[in-house]
Amino acid sequence: MSITAEEILAEIGPVQEVLDAHDGIVNVIDTTDGNIMLSLDGGCNGCSSTPMTAMQIYYSLKKLDHVNDVIFVNGELPEYMRTFIDQKMAKEAAEGNNTDEGEPQGEIV
Repeated sequence: MSITAEEILAEIGPVQEVLDAHDGIVNVIDTTDGNIMLSLDGGCNGCSSTPMTAMQIYYSLKKLDHVNDVIFVNGELPEYMRTFIDQKMAKEAAEGNNTDEGEPQGEIV
């Protein structure tokens, strides 16, 4: 099963609200085989918060069943941040944490 661009944009809703306030744009380039290719454009270009924005998007999308990888074509997510999130998610899975109970969705807490 695949995921649509509309589903991706809906999942990043809380981040999108912040992007809208700063003229940031998320472009969904491809969703083939669950490999999501995105670019952050508009107000994101040159913004010092772009890596953190990418980190939030990566975290929320990687939780979805049909997402294998999230790739930012403009390099907005440094490898060390990707590794940090992957380790956090592995720890959550090992501990059996259910983020649906009490934790905000799509945020790194």
